[in-house]
Amino acid sequence: MGISPIADPSPLSLCAREPRVPAERLVAEMVPPPRFDSVRFDTYIPDPKQPSQTEAVQVLSSFAAGLRGAHATGAGKKRGFLGFGKKPAAPTGPRGVYLDGGYGVGKTHLLASLWHATPAEPEYKAFGTFVELTNLVGALGFQQTVKTLGGHRLLCIDEFELDDPGDTVLVSSLLARLVEAGVALAATSNTLPGKLGEGRFASADFLREIQGLSAHFRPLRIDGEDYRHRGLPEAPAPFTDEQVTKAAYATEGASLDDFPHLLEHLARVHPSRYGALTDDLKAVCLTDVAAVPDQSTALRLVVLADRLYDREIPVLTSGLPFDRLFSEEMLNGGYKKKYFRAISRLTALARDAKGLVHA
Repeated sequence: MGISPIADPSPLSLCAREPRVPAERLVAEMVPPPRFDSVRFDTYIPDPKQPSQTEAVQVLSSFAAGLRGAHATGAGKKRGFLGFGKKPAAPTGPRGVYLDGGYGVGKTHLLASLWHATPAEPEYKAFGTFVELTNLVGALGFQQTVKTLGGHRLLCIDEFELDDPGDTVLVSSLLARLVEAGVALAATSNTLPGKLGEGRFASADFLREIQGLSAHFRPLRIDGEDYRHRGLPEAPAPFTDEQVTKAAYATEGASLDDFPHLLEHLARVHPSRYGALTDDLKAVCLTDVAAVPDQSTALRLVVLADRLYDREIPVLTSGLPFDRLFSEEMLNGGYKKKYFRAISRLTALARDAKGLVHA
């Protein structure tokens, strides 16, 4: 893991950070997360028992090739951050694909591969989760977000969430404006409330929820088993406060915070800045992890968990194990998919952090 002990170190603190993130950075960071930097269509290994996986690679490869010269030409680079270049020609046919499949079949791998394969400079294609997109609108405002993304060739939305009607309407309106501007769309999606046990939901649900946009999307079904269920070790038990503190002091680039104080701090930082909150961190050490007290706090923690997972930052903790972060009411409510995802991701980062204690 490359942990470097240093003499008399002072750990960093997330609670001491109040990042100010310019709009340009928010947009520039809309790229596949580090764990998907190197994925490509040829690194996706289709299950021979699932022909839909092979078909998905072929369809998405053709979709990417079809975007060549479709929008955001080189001349457009002179238009500036919020400006417009020449108005693109009206798009013909479906300008979007929706990857419809269960958990762990590689939808994000394929979505990131599409981003990499699309023939455009990085500043003319965007990749982000549904939550990151809503946070961008919150930070920039609706009209400015339309202007900022309107010159892009492609927008990829991972984990399109349908558990918040307000956000769904907001993003549907945004996508409608972007389609008018000639932006191609691609999306994977989250599970509807009440359908968690099914592991997926039908494309009809997605197309209905995005209202008038259905004609712009081609549903692409991807069948298969969840690869993440194959032989994963169980989550490690939390460590003691002393062990976590000692590891934080012994690990260069580690942060050390009391979990309740961190939750209070997250309420003062806009979720669009949570990525910047983790800048240059090599590990996050948290003491006194406890159940989150309310839904608003829980949803902020979900966003932080996503940003830590995207950046592959190990998380070492004392207190309660991560599977006890959320109440039974939360885990059975409308946002349960988010909470299960956070538990899964934090658990993976906790496994990554085990070596910090023994370094």
